[in-house]
Amino acid sequence: MKLLISNDDGIFAPGIRTLANTLAASGHDVTVVCPDRERSATGHGLTLHQPIRADVVTSVFHPNIKAWACSGTPSDCVKLALWALLDSPPDLVVSGINQGANLGTDILYSGTVSAAMEGTIEGIPSIAISLTSFSSQDFQSAADFAVSLLEKLAIAPLKEPMLLNVNVPAVSATEIAGVVITRQGVRRYIDVFEKRVDPRGKTYYWLAGELLEEVEPQPGLNLPTDIPTDVEAIRNNYITITPLQYNLTYASGLKQIPDWQFDFPGT
Repeated sequence: MKLLISNDDGIFAPGIRTLANTLAASGHDVTVVCPDRERSATGHGLTLHQPIRADVVTSVFHPNIKAWACSGTPSDCVKLALWALLDSPPDLVVSGINQGANLGTDILYSGTVSAAMEGTIEGIPSIAISLTSFSSQDFQSAADFAVSLLEKLAIAPLKEPMLLNVNVPAVSATEIAGVVITRQGVRRYIDVFEKRVDPRGKTYYWLAGELLEEVEPQPGLNLPTDIPTDVEAIRNNYITITPLQYNLTYASGLKQIPDWQFDFPGT
């Protein structure tokens, strides 16, 4: 397959190097376009008020891989690749391997997921892959699973563009309980801003969110409750695959809002 690979941890992150090299060694045609530095938690941000630069990178990846380091966000990287750097569209956009989980509400902030979602917006099936640890440097199991997942997609392609959000537990391969299809869960955080003073006497704030618990997704989403959430399955050492879309319309809300009458000019 022809693959475009990006991330939000930057060009020198071990996760993207392991992923890209493993996929190239498996015979895939791999191109890497990713940020030149860490761009975590940038969501789907785009660079609009300054130029975006892309520099060819050598000696970082497998010799068969073409790679660029981009000055923009993860979404910028995929947009630039699709519209300027690649000579033809890829079969898949793959983002990762992220250092840390992208579960539940995390996906709303994730640059990793947003890079993959950019592919989906352009009609290209996409995969976001994350290792659920901020400290582990063993990305090989996640990369090996990516190879296995692509083999399945080659045999049975997705019938429509979607994003497969994959999270791999940070345990040894023998401890992984299996692979399960999940729905998006909800992780509740308490956001604490630590107030500090810099050497010039100016006050600044440092965000330090703390994970409290998983809560059940809101009712009315018409999701099957017999399918586990990604948060629950990861807790039990399963690799999770959650299909995502970019349309955020709340379907039940369309039915619940009454037929309002507005006393407003033009209505």
